[in-house]
Amino acid sequence: MSDKPALILGDRVESFAELDDRSDRLAVVLEKKGATSGGPVAAVLPNGIEFFEVSMAAGKLDAQFLPINWHLKPDEVAYIVRDAGVSVVVDGDYEAELAAVAEAPARDRLAGPSLVFYTSGTTAKPKGIVLEGFSRERMRMGMEGQAALWGWTADDVHMLCGPAYHAGPCGWAHTALYIGATTVIMPKWDAREWLRLVQEHRVTRAFMVPAHFIRLLEVPEEERASYDVSSLRIIVHGAAPCPIPVKRRMIEWLGPLGCEIHELYGGSEGGATKIGPEEWLAKPGSVGKPWPGVEVRVLDESGARLPAGEPGVIYITPMSGRFQYRNDPDKTAEAWRDDAFTIGEIGYLDEDGYLFITDRKSDMVLWGGVNIAPREVEEVLYDHPAVVDCAVFGVPDERSGERLKAMVEARGDVGVEDLRAFVTERLADYKVPKDWELVDELPRDSAGKVRKRLLRDAHWHGRDTRT
Repeated sequence: MSDKPALILGDRVESFAELDDRSDRLAVVLEKKGATSGGPVAAVLPNGIEFFEVSMAAGKLDAQFLPINWHLKPDEVAYIVRDAGVSVVVDGDYEAELAAVAEAPARDRLAGPSLVFYTSGTTAKPKGIVLEGFSRERMRMGMEGQAALWGWTADDVHMLCGPAYHAGPCGWAHTALYIGATTVIMPKWDAREWLRLVQEHRVTRAFMVPAHFIRLLEVPEEERASYDVSSLRIIVHGAAPCPIPVKRRMIEWLGPLGCEIHELYGGSEGGATKIGPEEWLAKPGSVGKPWPGVEVRVLDESGARLPAGEPGVIYITPMSGRFQYRNDPDKTAEAWRDDAFTIGEIGYLDEDGYLFITDRKSDMVLWGGVNIAPREVEEVLYDHPAVVDCAVFGVPDERSGERLKAMVEARGDVGVEDLRAFVTERLADYKVPKDWELVDELPRDSAGKVRKRLLRDAHWHGRDTRT
């Protein structure tokens, strides 16, 4: 055990020794409440030290750890808890229970917990991603691979600046704990606070999304220059496409200070490609080449490989092994073709093997790096007695990449505010459409199905990509 800081949140500092002790005692509490290796331990918690105490305690019980978005409404959380077969849910303060455990058997942190994520798909409900053939050794190898891929050392200071319940921020923070690096936790995003924390704690690395970049660049250049961010060595971004001018400005700002801006592409199901700043400047817009041990294939609808420059469905052979969507064999079968999976995106490989993303096969919307399934919103709208038909889809947003728009056929004198309030009562706030339009009739094909693609394409006309 070590007195080195493991987690920092404001004035609170928890060392690795304290994290081990508290997670050992929390493991006793969770076990008494029914935590087993047969069902995940779920945390419905905001960014904080407690989030990682729960995850470490779950790992020490050989239980999987399932982070759940704490912004979700009770019915949304209840669905995930039931579907995942959760054994224990932690959604609040447990200090009294922890204090009641005077001592606990010391348990090895090992590689940390086995993480389970629920991802929004084309269906109305999120689906759990379950790795097949999990073992502690496989997890250790995965952590070692991530540490080597991104050059982690125990001397790093990592900044958690995104929601810990998302795969990227969660995975990176757990890699920091595994390698012995310190993690500084931001409870919520604020560009100026990020700059201040980098300076105060001499932060060396962070995982970010393009929306973070946009907000940092909105801080006046003179003000940004007043912060010492020269400790930064690497920022990796992902989760959503980054506008080329935004990334170029980030490289121009931080590159001369010694910080490299890297990009990764993949999903909660598995990583695929990476690209460094020099490569990206030579191939702007590319998401890079495959990770070691990963192959990227671009296929047509029949499964045939397409030549360089021709767009098709992107398939990935995973480094982490095969997965399935929990309780959904049809969705699992749809994702896999032979030994490769797709998350439904369209792109092409250039003549040098660099991948470019051009479109999305599904209706999924990426809002600031967060996946939103339009069908989930549509099914809520269909429950409104005045709604005849509706279409929810993504439209361009200069700050967040995409935002939700709802076009609704409704009877009577129902208004947009009525519909917005109806959705807000039932779904997390980030799933509520920002744009609304009431129409007399939605366009339909010969089978009577709403031509959502036509509606979406009208808003993306003139852009190089549809993502």
